[in-house]
Amino acid sequence: MTIFKANKGDFWIYILLSLLLPLSVIFISENVRLISIQFLVLFLPFFIFLWAYLSTKYMIDQNYLFYQSTYLKGKIEIHKIKEIQVNKTLWIGLKPALASKGLIIKYGFDEIYIAPKNNKELIDALLQINPIINIK
Repeated sequence: MTIFKANKGDFWIYILLSLLLPLSVIFISENVRLISIQFLVLFLPFFIFLWAYLSTKYMIDQNYLFYQSTYLKGKIEIHKIKEIQVNKTLWIGLKPALASKGLIIKYGFDEIYIAPKNNKELIDALLQINPIINIK
């Protein structure tokens, strides 16, 4: 099994830090009731963004490309992939990715957007299994 890290971009770090700063201020506060309400309001988005940041990855195992980002998980049979568009961004559809300028993978009648750290490495690994994939 080959694991490909996701391109996470700097934007996600800024989001996490912007949520972490108010959380730290809440702990300094002395009002217990205020702490619990504000903590819950800010902790949930922080946890969801952190979960997305830590869980997004792509794997190739035998004839399947597996993707995972938070609750978005699935697999694509590599022999069904018809086309890959490089350095594109899919604005509508399934996007288990955290950055732009990734790969739009078309398989069957569906398409998915992923953003690995290195597009070329993932494409080369896919082409080793299915050399008839059209790269655009």
